[in-house]
Amino acid sequence: MGIYSDRILPRLIDRVCGIRANDRLRARVCDGLSGRVLEIGFGSGRNVPFYPSGVSRVSAVEPADVGWRLAAGRVAQSPVPVERAGLDGQSLPFADNSFDSALSTWTLCTIPDLTLALREVRRVLVPGGTFHFLEHGMAPDAAVRRWQDRLDPVQQVIAGGCHLNRDIRGLVEDAGFEITEVDRFYEERAPKFLAAQSLGVAVSP
Repeated sequence: MGIYSDRILPRLIDRVCGIRANDRLRARVCDGLSGRVLEIGFGSGRNVPFYPSGVSRVSAVEPADVGWRLAAGRVAQSPVPVERAGLDGQSLPFADNSFDSALSTWTLCTIPDLTLALREVRRVLVPGGTFHFLEHGMAPDAAVRRWQDRLDPVQQVIAGGCHLNRDIRGLVEDAGFEITEVDRFYEERAPKFLAAQSLGVAVSP
């Protein structure tokens, strides 16, 4: 990884994704997490304050050392044990059926082989385990999708491989999950090509 992606980008992501307006979305997506939780794309630990009381421990997958250092204060204050337990969502270092729930917030846009990563998440969840996700991606409106397609190559360069136009719901379902609830909406504080959100829960059969 270069200096920009390794040292600068994690700090930018912490600032952009850490705005107070996102707190209500983090609270929604974390609601219902329980037991042993896997969080992919842990980043700087912005979800930690929103883990519900039913969570017993969290295994955090985070490739950026800077992100993990930024998370240190939140991890130290967490009533739930949090350990950094992996670097790559495409190759999770856990046995099958290791977790009761999994969590991803604004992470699925950047994983190179997302299909592989989602299958890995499904593998390590117990049957009936839940995958909670909050992601930006493909917009519901054709006009916005055209802009996403045009701007996607630029976005990948400036935002560490982030894609604007991934079909989050379709990709989660293609990995074998059953989506039990999903809310698709535009976040009002961002341009529409960036603002199409999917917040939902899927079950591993």
